[in-house]
Amino acid sequence: MRKIQMSRRQFTKASVTGVLAGSLLFASASRAQGKKPLRLGGPISAKDPDSWVKTCKELGYRAAYCPVEADASDDLIRAYRAAADKNDIVIAEVGAWSNPIATNETMRKDAIRKCKTQLALAEQIGANCCVNVAGSRNPDKWAGPHKDNLTRETFEIVVETTRDIIDAVNPTRTYFTLECMPWSFPDSVQSYLRLIEAIDRKAFAVHFDPVNLVVSPRVYFFNGRMIREMFEKVGPHIRSCHAKDITIDEDIYTPHLSECRPGTGSLDYAELLRQLAKQPDTPLMMEHLPTQQEYKLAADYIRSVAAQIGLTFV
Repeated sequence: MRKIQMSRRQFTKASVTGVLAGSLLFASASRAQGKKPLRLGGPISAKDPDSWVKTCKELGYRAAYCPVEADASDDLIRAYRAAADKNDIVIAEVGAWSNPIATNETMRKDAIRKCKTQLALAEQIGANCCVNVAGSRNPDKWAGPHKDNLTRETFEIVVETTRDIIDAVNPTRTYFTLECMPWSFPDSVQSYLRLIEAIDRKAFAVHFDPVNLVVSPRVYFFNGRMIREMFEKVGPHIRSCHAKDITIDEDIYTPHLSECRPGTGSLDYAELLRQLAKQPDTPLMMEHLPTQQEYKLAADYIRSVAAQIGLTFV
């Protein structure tokens, strides 16, 4: 495989406009040491751009999931984009959750149509990326495991499908990304490199969910190595990251790995944050928690790890 060129686009340096009171001096010192302020976000609901900004500020979020659906009016989409720009909030990602490689033809076409629609929304609202999983050949679980998911034939289907989605929209400000998954492409750092080369589109980038790549006890106990390798090999392509955690069941004598709230598992958050600090404006987005209290606990933990290693959040 030829060496991947990592200079397809130089990402914009993180802005520090509007940094929370008391953090500006610390952030400036961090930048002087080559460290970038971090951005954290999570799911919120809001009825309009003003309340959306207010909620983001109350929670200390400087990154957010896309606040509108694709059927929103152009005026509303522009209003949210203007609010994000004015208040230095990065819209991290637009979800396109669907199965564009489904064996059911109707489901497959509907999913591809959704991906194109959501990518167009990401372009319009100025999101860092539009994200989906590659999909699954499982006829019953749209993102589930299946013996055909990691075959050469499926890899080629993923490549052609992704090219079709990107070429239909031809984005210039955003990117289409595939979230890492344990049982479908991309399932490793190496397979993501293969996809970048094979898809060969400037608008294809990387979405990193480290928990989804913890697929064995070896990776579990040394997950910092995997995180570091991901950033070393595809760091400039990473547009958004998910923040979860993972634990291993010690009472079952076959590997049993379970997702859990950040701070209650074994993910190497210190390594993740150190690597994120090298990538300006790459947001860390919490997900899958049942209540806002759980999100607060997760955010508190992530911020505490950052403080321990000399980093800060804008």
